[in-house]
Amino acid sequence: MGLFSLEHGKLAYLADFVLYGASVVAVAAYLLLVAPPALRLENLALVMLGLAGWSLIEYGLHRFILHGIQPFKRWHVMHHLQPKNLICTPTLLSATLILILVFLPALLLSDLWRASALTLGLLAGYLVYSVTHHALHHWRTGNAWFNRRRHWHALHHKHLDAPGYYGVTSGLWDHVFGTARPAT
Repeated sequence: MGLFSLEHGKLAYLADFVLYGASVVAVAAYLLLVAPPALRLENLALVMLGLAGWSLIEYGLHRFILHGIQPFKRWHVMHHLQPKNLICTPTLLSATLILILVFLPALLLSDLWRASALTLGLLAGYLVYSVTHHALHHWRTGNAWFNRRRHWHALHHKHLDAPGYYGVTSGLWDHVFGTARPAT
């Protein structure tokens, strides 16, 4: 299993959670302890924008990339066929994409504080998505929110031929874009 393999051993699979968890803590601490106090409210707003942005990105990636473009579609079908396997985007790939597509453009358009805040929101969203998606396939709990998300995701896996229910952490964008199909 190489750096860019989709199916991971337990250690490589868990590295994603550790890397992103540590990154969220480190960037949040950096912003809280080092950023100018005058920027705290603006930085908080940018973190929230990053979180909201992740929600839309999560939906778009799942719908248009993982269910629409090869080879990603083929790789995602592997997950649908083997949902308990430790299949995920390689950490090196996801981290590079976040750096190139989020942090660097934000840095070029603003400054280090604002770019860090926006990226923190997106990183936190990605971490929540990763943990939620893993939990949906591997954990049992009595939490009502979690059980609604599990049911939603099960509907997504059930209808590979007519997909919908793309949101993992939220169903908002499925409702907005009409991909919340009637349950069958």
